[in-house]
Amino acid sequence: QVQLVESGGGLVQTGESLTLSCAVSGGTFTNYRMGWFRQAPGKDREFVATISWRLGQPLYADSVKGRFSISRDAAKNTGYLRMNSLKPEDTAVYFCGAGDITGKRYSTWGQGSQVTVSS
Repeated sequence: QVQLVESGGGLVQTGESLTLSCAVSGGTFTNYRMGWFRQAPGKDREFVATISWRLGQPLYADSVKGRFSISRDAAKNTGYLRMNSLKPEDTAVYFCGAGDITGKRYSTWGQGSQVTVSS
């Protein structure tokens, strides 16, 4: 069973950028897609973006479309989420997960990485 570990979170100011990484260990990433989700204080976990691992087809939530960019480097067994033009409402714990082709089921999750955007 592969394990996922997020990193790269931190404290930034409004308008700045940050890149999160999702490192895969314990084997090659064989799931159809890697997804990013976030959970803000007092709110449910919400979908952010996903990418098919083999072809690199991205899909974004409306709230981040045009600002965030998801990518993966299969050779490094790592996925990335580049977050530009960050807003205070982006503040959350960000999780990466391994999902199936439908994007409706994720079998493995990372521990989360805190992103805080100050105004």
